[in-house]
Amino acid sequence: MKKYVFAAASTLALAASSIAQAGPEAEVLHWWTSGGEAKSVAVLQQEFSANGGTWTDMPVAGGGGDAAMTALRARVLSGNAPTAVQLKGPAIQEWYEEGVLADISNVAEAEGWDKVLPASIAAHMKCEGQWCAAPVNVHRVDWLWANAEILSANGIEMPTSWDEFNAAAEKLQAAGVIPLAHGGQAWQDATVFEVVALGLLGAEDFHKAFVELDPTTLGSDKMVAVFDQMRRMRGYVDSNFPGRDWNLATSMVMNGEAAFQIMGDWAKGEFMAAGKVPGEDFLCASAPGAGFLYNVDSFAMFDVDGADKQDGQALLAKLIVGQNFQKVFNLNKGSIPARVDVAMDEFDSCAHLSASEMTASSEEGSLLPSYAHGMAMRGAQSGAITDVVTAHFNSDMSSAEAVKMLTQAVANSL
Repeated sequence: MKKYVFAAASTLALAASSIAQAGPEAEVLHWWTSGGEAKSVAVLQQEFSANGGTWTDMPVAGGGGDAAMTALRARVLSGNAPTAVQLKGPAIQEWYEEGVLADISNVAEAEGWDKVLPASIAAHMKCEGQWCAAPVNVHRVDWLWANAEILSANGIEMPTSWDEFNAAAEKLQAAGVIPLAHGGQAWQDATVFEVVALGLLGAEDFHKAFVELDPTTLGSDKMVAVFDQMRRMRGYVDSNFPGRDWNLATSMVMNGEAAFQIMGDWAKGEFMAAGKVPGEDFLCASAPGAGFLYNVDSFAMFDVDGADKQDGQALLAKLIVGQNFQKVFNLNKGSIPARVDVAMDEFDSCAHLSASEMTASSEEGSLLPSYAHGMAMRGAQSGAITDVVTAHFNSDMSSAEAVKMLTQAVANSL
């Protein structure tokens, strides 16, 4: 009898020891599923595991994060929120207002985040003064990517104005080349639209239109010109564009099927993952116009029960903003570190251009949050604008009609 009691006690002791040593846990919901993105998130997963953590991956593909947000809402409503979720911009504040985010200020203060993050980026990570999210990177949205061989073969330089872009596109069409690789998804339409808008409106009017939601600017002749240019862009894409994912459009440029793509610098991650060399195989330049549109990826921590999950959040937050992950992740992802003290010597020429122009734009007052990527405004207003952009892009709606619809849609969403 004693033998069985001893055996049972030993089993219980082992079980208790196993539970005690379970260590930090994190279930991470994100939408990094393409080649360069998947490689980047794997870096975080590996570092988390190397520090004793257990990572449960929850990737949700599609819609530039729209599908992931649908999955998140279902989880939160069921009372089973993930440990950490890829969130950004005003969406962080919206979830905080629902009372479901955790406070990670103890990690931020211990790691000195305020000293190493630009104030504008840190502001997105705070909820009423407390830290509720950890920034991963800074993406530039207003990039123009090009196939170097196609441009060289057709005697085309990287355009520095929209007139130059139009002339290059028409020359390429005449030569039987698709000028612009594009995917017909709402967020991709919005990306092209805001890049064109920054170039034609200028930084000040862009801020008025897409941050302040100023009705005069939204309904201006300048905005009519933006839709005029969008109509021209529609004529530069191939007929198979509807529903195409952004990374497939990037592949078109990579493979010589198309000359240009307007996309954030996550596209560079795809080029690099395929072994392409910047300046040789592909070219990068800021899109025509002055300014810098930023998109900051970050992870918000949700309220969870259990010491293991809470320890997982703390470890994850520390690693995300740590110098090593900021360097390795952004080398893979195509973006630049959110920290200002990460050495850039291993980064490519496109990243150096991004870093220098971000600094210059910050000093000039033209460092602007991307509307298309959830940084400038809340979801209702962003969705209202994108609905108009997509409706115009996929119909014969006039620019004047689009501008009238735009002002009405924003007014109705407020």
